Amino acid sequence: MLLALGAAAPPAPCASVPAQDPAAAREVLPGARLAGQGRLTWWGLAVYDAQLWVAPDFAAADFAVHPFALELRYLRELRGGAIAQHSIDEMRRAGEFSEQQAQQWQQALLRLLPDVGPGDRITGVHAPGQGARFLVNGRPAGFIADPQFAALFFAIWLGPATSQPGLRAALLGAAQ
Repeated sequence: MLLALGAAAPPAPCASVPAQDPAAAREVLPGARLAGQGRLTWWGLAVYDAQLWVAPDFAAADFAVHPFALELRYLRELRGGAIAQHSIDEMRRAGEFSEQQAQQWQQALLRLLPDVGPGDRITGVHAPGQGARFLVNGRPAGFIADPQFAALFFAIWLGPATSQPGLRAALLGAAQ
């Protein structure tokens, strides 16, 4: 879950958060609607607010075949390297991949994901069959042209094997 605080205990259930300005999501995904939102907390600490923006035909059961945008608005400071490592660790829950793929994907994430602080936003845009585009604070950060990466990366939040089922349910909300 793009989180790296070093804690081993499970996080508290996600909380409802107010909707943010949808302009950024609509810009990268025309016609997008808010499917759901939630807050990730870890050991009682608020980490980020998440919002899932989907196209009108989005189906939660087949999320990996649809375009969507997932925005994380950070509420605390986190290191980009820790975010990248934790992302790879969480992707392993969703499916299998080689150590070589893990290293390639981690290097790509290290190039794309900066250190973040309160108010910073990272948006991932799923391009079915192509990969994932990333924006940092609304500015293009890069593209990982690998459909397998994209499916596993977004499964961190949307897949049935997620470590955060409460947040998954909140994000998929109206799309389920």
